[in-house]
Amino acid sequence: MTEIYAIALFLIVLFFLLGTGVWVGLALMGVAWVGMELFTTRPVGDAMITTIWASSSSWTLTALPLFVWMGEILYRTRLSQDMFRGLSPWLAKLPGGLVHTNIVGCTVFAAVSGSSAATLTTVGKMSIPELRARNYPEKMIIGTLAGAATLGLMIPPSLALIVYGVTVNESITKLFFAGVMPGLLLALMFMGYVAITSKLSKDWNPDVETDMSFADKLRNSRFLLPVFALISVVIGSMYLGLATATEAAAIGVIGSLTLALFQGSLNWHSFRESLMGAMRTSAMIALILAGAAFLKLSMGFTGLPRALADGIAAMELSRFELLMALLVFYIVLGMFLDGISSVVLTMAVVEPMVRGAGIDLIWFGIFVVVVVEMAQITPPIGFNLFVLQGMTDHEMGYITKAALPMFAIMVFMVFVLIWFPEVATWLPENLRSGPASG
Repeated sequence: MTEIYAIALFLIVLFFLLGTGVWVGLALMGVAWVGMELFTTRPVGDAMITTIWASSSSWTLTALPLFVWMGEILYRTRLSQDMFRGLSPWLAKLPGGLVHTNIVGCTVFAAVSGSSAATLTTVGKMSIPELRARNYPEKMIIGTLAGAATLGLMIPPSLALIVYGVTVNESITKLFFAGVMPGLLLALMFMGYVAITSKLSKDWNPDVETDMSFADKLRNSRFLLPVFALISVVIGSMYLGLATATEAAAIGVIGSLTLALFQGSLNWHSFRESLMGAMRTSAMIALILAGAAFLKLSMGFTGLPRALADGIAAMELSRFELLMALLVFYIVLGMFLDGISSVVLTMAVVEPMVRGAGIDLIWFGIFVVVVVEMAQITPPIGFNLFVLQGMTDHEMGYITKAALPMFAIMVFMVFVLIWFPEVATWLPENLRSGPASG
């Protein structure tokens, strides 16, 4: 009975703080403070300072601001225009035509950004006017952008995977490689949906693209070389065991600065804006992680996570039933919180359950990221929906309906992961041994 009162208290304080507009990180600290004051005799101030310092000084966390900065630099280059020019000749003749540039473009940029919002904004600002000019269905343009941009949370370097790895103390490098195959498979599912819809829809009547010779396609492909070179260096250095995730992030920053310099888009203003943008995002995530670490400590003193884990164990749920319960739980939570906040807020309770059920934490990281990806396109707090609303001036209801098929595909992807866990586990299990994964 004590655990029920503790859960109710934590939830009441949390929703009160979030409802009054308090930042998520500070709200988590507030909940933890109340829990420590009521359920322990330990000095709260000392515990908070020690925990926040320990969580903030983690060397593994160094990769986070570096990958964010790399994405911010590339966001301010001509990368989106170059990607469209390089990809469109190859994709124009596929069923679905140039709508595939939304998906492939988001997949490529996700591999150098790590941020869903940056991916959506960068690809969308170029593809939306181009696809509208060619008379592609508006709902398909909006829906594919909303769905494919979420790949920034899965395809390495993923900020969500870094946060998850730090929270549960798992290898960032292994998590990165666990996300590669599911991310690419999800992108292929999106493309398959576009191809099928283009054949069945009566409204699909885009302008016919002019034929381009093979030599011209190859010439246009030169625009893709810089970004593919950067992806190869960043991801390849980790796969070959030459660099840790943090070192690969530093290599990525140097590479993106070099790319911006050669494109002529690197000046003092763009450099300063990228640095400040990275600082704002990193500080926000670091504050959430610090609050989550303090909350985890506070809940540990109450015994709540262990009591919940024991309670679920007593229910004798099968592995599948537990995952279905967590799927519904994260979908509901994602309607009110962004993906990273959902991860750090719940891991103190969810991690003991998952460990107790014998579920691999690397695999579970990909499961969680797929589910919190859905939070990016679910109202009322779906961040990608807000970004698209600002870019297109459509009503939120219209954008939500356009993104609904992508949401359904992500739900199907969850079942694919459950049925075929090797999709996520094969690559990290066969990862070359190399430097530590910090």
